[in-house]
Amino acid sequence: MLKRRALAVAATTFALGLAGVASASAATQQAGPPRTGKATAAPGAASHATTAAPASCGYTRSVPADRFKGLPVFDPVKAAQPYNARLSTSQGEITFQALTGKAPCTTFSFRFLAERHYFDGTHCHRLTTQRIFVLQCGDPTGTGSGGPGYSFNDENLAGATYPAGTVAMANAGPDTNGSQFFFVWKDTRLSPAYTPFGTVTAGMDVLQKIAAAGEDDQNGPGDGYPSLYAGIRHIRIASGR
Repeated sequence: MLKRRALAVAATTFALGLAGVASASAATQQAGPPRTGKATAAPGAASHATTAAPASCGYTRSVPADRFKGLPVFDPVKAAQPYNARLSTSQGEITFQALTGKAPCTTFSFRFLAERHYFDGTHCHRLTTQRIFVLQCGDPTGTGSGGPGYSFNDENLAGATYPAGTVAMANAGPDTNGSQFFFVWKDTRLSPAYTPFGTVTAGMDVLQKIAAAGEDDQNGPGDGYPSLYAGIRHIRIASGR
C-alpha cells in the first residue's frame, strides 16, 4: 500500500476481530491488517463462470485476478508433503515451516502460487506496531486489495492463537482466503479468524528489524506502510521438515 495510494485504499482496507478493540464500520473496514480489501474487477473478470474445486478446500474463481496463475486442483498426496518456504527479501531471508498437516488447503495454495513465481517482485505493504504486531504481504498490487483470482475456505481455526513467528492468512471475511498473508513479529491477540499455516524457523530478526524501523501511520496510529522497504525477491519451496 504505497503512500500515493492511501486515498484509494482507505475504502478497501482491513477489519479484524481483535479481542478488546472495537471493530471499524463495515463501510471503511480500517481496524487492522489480517483483512484484505475488495477491489473492482479487472475488465472481463466478472464474466468468468464460478468453478469450485473439491469442497474440502473450496477453491473458487473470484475477483480480483492479479497475476492469475490458474485455479489450484487439490492433490492430497502432494498436499501432505512437508515443506519449508524460504523467502528471499530485500532485508534478509525468512524461512517458515508449512503446517501441511493442520492447514493442507492453505499450504497447498501457497505452494501453488510460490512455485509459479506469483510472489516474486512483490512487497509487504502493511506493518502494524500498536495493539497488534504483524507484517502483511502477498498482494502483487501493493494496495491491500489484490488477489490471485480465486478464494478458498478457512481451516485450522479451532483454538487458533497468534504468538510471534506465526504465519497466517489475511481475509475479507469467512472463507475468503486468497494470496495475502501476514507474519506475526510479536505476540498478538486476535480472534481465531485467520488461518495459521506456518511457523517461522529463521528470520525473526529480519521481521523485527523491519518492525523496528516503523511505518508511516497512513491507516492510523501504528498502522501503515513499512518505513523499511520489505520486498520479496523470490520464495523457494524446499521439501522436508
